Amino acid sequence: MKISTMALIVFMFLAENLMGAPRNIPLWRHMASDVEIQASLAAIKRFNESQDQWNIVPDFIPEASYTLSIQAAAQAEQLPCIIEIDQPLVPNFAWSGYIKPLDDLLDADLLASINRSGKGMYQGRVYSVGSYDVSLALFTRKSLIKKIGARYPTIEHPWNKDEFMSFLDAVKATGEYQYPFDMRAQDTTEWIPYAWLPFMISWGADLIDRSDNQTVEGVLNSKEAVQFGEWIQFLVNQNYMDAHPQDDNGFINGDVGIQYGGSWTLSAYYSAFKDDLAVLPVPDFGHGPISGGGAWHWAMTENCQYSQSVKELLTFLMSAEEQSAISTVIGIFPSDAEVAERIDVYSKKGQWRMLFDFYNHFSMLRPETPAYSEISASYKKAMNDILNGMSPKLALDLAVENIQIAFERHENYPAH
Repeated sequence: MKISTMALIVFMFLAENLMGAPRNIPLWRHMASDVEIQASLAAIKRFNESQDQWNIVPDFIPEASYTLSIQAAAQAEQLPCIIEIDQPLVPNFAWSGYIKPLDDLLDADLLASINRSGKGMYQGRVYSVGSYDVSLALFTRKSLIKKIGARYPTIEHPWNKDEFMSFLDAVKATGEYQYPFDMRAQDTTEWIPYAWLPFMISWGADLIDRSDNQTVEGVLNSKEAVQFGEWIQFLVNQNYMDAHPQDDNGFINGDVGIQYGGSWTLSAYYSAFKDDLAVLPVPDFGHGPISGGGAWHWAMTENCQYSQSVKELLTFLMSAEEQSAISTVIGIFPSDAEVAERIDVYSKKGQWRMLFDFYNHFSMLRPETPAYSEISASYKKAMNDILNGMSPKLALDLAVENIQIAFERHENYPAH
């Protein structure tokens, strides 16, 4: 006897509920380092074992294709219930209708405990939450600083532009390194907007006028932005850095003197250099030291039918115990400042306290606008064109033009 598809679905639903089996809830997140993935899997396992109603089923997607995968799944109405999302993309995903607000779902006290960059906002509402933060830093060797005789920069007195360039000159003069500096120019993910933009802001430019989040002309292609692009080309043309590194191993392999990177790389660097590792604040290029803000968050998709599962999972992941657990991955710290203070390595006298301080003193969110995906893509292309020799003025003018076309196409992204 044949059973219709609908009858079979109804039968499976009834059987599942009668047997009391937990309901599978799909979750997508980006593929990160092995240690971070293992920590994420362990947290999901702990949640699944803590209750018997929900079974979170994670799927890991390469970061380079992650956003496109989300967009394609949204258009096909095939999104999972829970997605990880990079904080600056939250306004676009909310404006597009991919995700639902969380402020009516999660407890007010929980939301209040999360710092600003741990919340993804759009139109005054919370659409995502993150349990951890990261920071940008310069990584080098204490023995190299001592050998050169350079001043050791501090959070109160980071290197200025002249000091930083003098350090690169001294590293170059040793003849011991293939390149004095590395900015991970080969990274095709969100790295360049996340990490290079803070340097450009410190030069006095930005992606967009943040007072209206619509004006890019005269901001992204300002005199200061062009000067930043010219500096990037100077670094490449004068062999201060490689425009096309093959991988991220230059610093560890001894080919690079000073590495610009994210705190999530700390584990690998510390394993390689131990107590000779120097973790330094970002330089001040004239308008204050700036670091990227906003890490990966969790959000509930528009078509999720099991909001209670999302509430329970996010409440679990945002607990003090779980925020502490994710911080066992060194270089990643809780988005709740009180929890961070209770973790030895991030306490006031902790070994990696400087990362927490860098974040608190210097971090700046990327522009919170639904246009950010277009802005990010245009900026990445401009920076890559500059790396490959295009006039910085032309590259940035083209980026401005592309962004303005996006604003026009979407009628300035009116609130729905």
